[in-house]
Amino acid sequence: MSITTSTHRTGRSLVSDDLFHRLTDRIVQAERFERDLAERIMDQALAFLLACATNVGAPLTPSELVDIGWHTFLLDTSEYAAFCDRVAGRFIHHVPTDNEPASESPGDVFIRTVTAMRSLGFRLDDPLWPPTALGSCTGCHNGCHNDPPPAI
Repeated sequence: MSITTSTHRTGRSLVSDDLFHRLTDRIVQAERFERDLAERIMDQALAFLLACATNVGAPLTPSELVDIGWHTFLLDTSEYAAFCDRVAGRFIHHVPTDNEPASESPGDVFIRTVTAMRSLGFRLDDPLWPPTALGSCTGCHNGCHNDPPPAI
């Protein structure tokens, strides 16, 4: 008999336990979500941000729920800036798209985003990444993305 194990990275492992708990506490309080959902959102937001850190060229976009985690982290500017510096060597800006016309389909952005995360060894929490929810960033209302450096 053989045992197969699957090892995936977690976004949660990218920050201290204390910071992870503080961020999830804020999601629970602000959104009135159950702790389990808040932890899943924050885990995926951190994984998404590492994908943004390593991505060049076209931007990545969070799902509506994952964007809640990004917004939550952004509000703790000192911790967020230190995280960005550590994982990306630069600040990962949150760029609202407002009324910009879409330059590509949400499906293409979805595929690029989830591919970037999976290539780093992250398991996607599929219920948090419905393809139809991309581009509907909750805080921006019209969508958002990161600001990747240009591909060289």
